[in-house]
Amino acid sequence: MRHGRWRFLAGALIPALVLHVVFVLSPYAQAFYLSLTDWTGVAGEAHFVGADNYARLGGDSLFLDAVRNNALMLLLVPLITIALGLFLASMLHIGGKGGTRGIKGSGAYQIIYFFPQLLSLVVVGVLWSFVYNPNTGLLNGALRGIGLDGLAKSWLASPSLALPAVMAVLIWSSVGFYVVLFSAAIDGIPKELFEAALLDGAGGWATFTNVTFPLVRESVQVAFVYLGIAALDAFAVVQVMTVGPGGPDGATEVIGLSLYRNAFQYGKFGYASAMGVALFFATLTLAVMALRSSRSSKVEMA
Repeated sequence: MRHGRWRFLAGALIPALVLHVVFVLSPYAQAFYLSLTDWTGVAGEAHFVGADNYARLGGDSLFLDAVRNNALMLLLVPLITIALGLFLASMLHIGGKGGTRGIKGSGAYQIIYFFPQLLSLVVVGVLWSFVYNPNTGLLNGALRGIGLDGLAKSWLASPSLALPAVMAVLIWSSVGFYVVLFSAAIDGIPKELFEAALLDGAGGWATFTNVTFPLVRESVQVAFVYLGIAALDAFAVVQVMTVGPGGPDGATEVIGLSLYRNAFQYGKFGYASAMGVALFFATLTLAVMALRSSRSSKVEMA
């Protein structure tokens, strides 16, 4: 009987493991190898160059611009998105009259906030490119319509405004999902805790910091990992919304865009693979740090 059970488990797991090795682990291994070669993506041979590609990364000014921009996005996009998501979710669930129930029509608001998730990032990028158009765009048109002509800008052509404009789009497209995620977490908090805080005279901010946030901390950490990965990528939105290598003066250059350009435009697949490996380890480091933070917070709470 036991022998048959192990045979059943092996028959169920081995095909899945083989598929995982072939279609997931094998491409990673190939990318690591190619990052040590000068393969052009076309030539049949790939000459081993060791760590030369990685050494070049440190002297590539456009790649360093990409790292700087990704680091800024990693700092701001998750922070602002999570803050907005928590605020809106809290208002929808405990922001109503009495402080223990949501505002009227909260379900409809959740649907409205979630709507951008129904659109692909490419569609989002195209739509916001029209919004940011300096001549016919909705944003400048609205500013001119209310008499604020001086605030109308070439949003995606200005080195100082292009990256904030792209980050605003990433935040807009993401916040609705995290409103729903945090709403589900808040729904799991017993209402008695909010009622007890209200009876103790706690205000809205005190209730949030002492009741809501500690009990949705794990959801916040999960959100940070996913948003961090999105901020380290951001390829699709930048590629669609900006023109040229990384927008004006490299203001919106990101690692994914540098990788794509070197591989498919310049034929430097080995060098692009080195960028991909660097991005892989940056993402892995982010995930590990978030998981360690989650474990330490659980230990402290225990």
